[in-house]
Amino acid sequence: SGVTAWLVEDHTVPLIAMKFSFDGGSASDPADRAGLANFLSGMLDEGAGDLTSQAFQQQISDLSIRLGFSAGRDRFSGSLQTLTVNRDTAFKLLGLALAKPRFDAAPLERVRGQIIVGIQRDLQKPRVIASRAWLKALIGDHPYARPSDGTVQSVAKITAKDLASLARRLLARQGLKVAVTGDIDAKTLKRLLDETFGPLPEKSGIVKPGKVTFRQRGGVEIIDRAIPQSVIQFGHKGILRDDKDFIAAYVMNFILGDGGFGSRLMREVREKRGLAYSAYSALYPLDAGGFLLGATATVNKRAGETVKVVRDVIARMAAEGPTQKELDAAKDYLTGAYALRFDSNAKIASQLLATMVDNLGIDYIRTRNEKVRAITLEDVKKVARRILKPDQLVFVIAGKPQGVKATN
Repeated sequence: SGVTAWLVEDHTVPLIAMKFSFDGGSASDPADRAGLANFLSGMLDEGAGDLTSQAFQQQISDLSIRLGFSAGRDRFSGSLQTLTVNRDTAFKLLGLALAKPRFDAAPLERVRGQIIVGIQRDLQKPRVIASRAWLKALIGDHPYARPSDGTVQSVAKITAKDLASLARRLLARQGLKVAVTGDIDAKTLKRLLDETFGPLPEKSGIVKPGKVTFRQRGGVEIIDRAIPQSVIQFGHKGILRDDKDFIAAYVMNFILGDGGFGSRLMREVREKRGLAYSAYSALYPLDAGGFLLGATATVNKRAGETVKVVRDVIARMAAEGPTQKELDAAKDYLTGAYALRFDSNAKIASQLLATMVDNLGIDYIRTRNEKVRAITLEDVKKVARRILKPDQLVFVIAGKPQGVKATN
């Protein structure tokens, strides 16, 4: 079938876990069919081949098979977990779901209804409102700014024909990545992969979105909502995963806002001032652009103070970088906690797949901690100066914030 897979054999328990992903996701949805990839992810286990939705689900349930799909912005992913004794049937069901999905009317309308209810629920959540408005403010009309699950209007338009067309274009061997762990050997896995993925088209028909153009000037946007808290989303352009400075940036951001109570944002926003329950920042690298984003929430009357503290914390990190003590603590945690990502077959498969997708090489898992330990204080200071741009921070606040004014 030409499919390349990474395998970690573990015969201690009779379980197999597989994670896989296709190249293309919600960012490739047509503008008037936003949510199409997400809809497809909800339909692939709703009947395939000669099996109706009920019959398909009954087999999965009877054999204790876990099968699921999800649509990210850049990739369409799936997972399969099965007992070894049910291995061949599990892979056969997956193959049917990918190559011969049915898209029958009754399950299609049921899934559509579930998606629309979820969209309507999200539209009432201040954090979702702020997050979507922030993306729009930062990158305009780029497909990444569209909600990945679509809108009520776009999901209402999607037909079985649309789903079938996307399945043919998206579910192809080109760009397919597969990671497997558990009670299976390479020869058996090769046979099952050929049977499962071999019937799929070789070439993908997906068009990926162009590079993101980021807004260069900072600003504040306020979305008026009659709620007691101001929900604050902030950030600006970040860094791509294949950037030579990514590991240094990862360590820097852990100190800035990803290290829980040990991070500067939590210390300054929560511990010192009691402004919020939590405050964080994160690096979010996608194929067409990387983001540095963060969020917090505070009572309306302290929104202005909170925005100032966040801006000051980021400005100080950009100007001075972290201390050696902060760096040492971050590296100790990041290297020590890394093993926790590998404490189950499913987690191991997830880590293997992420390493494949990011093109980090088969040795990355073995050398990752060495790369983190090699980061110096000057490395982190340099990347902080390069990436963090306090004057380019875009804030979006949902609520009735006091002490801060909209600038755009």
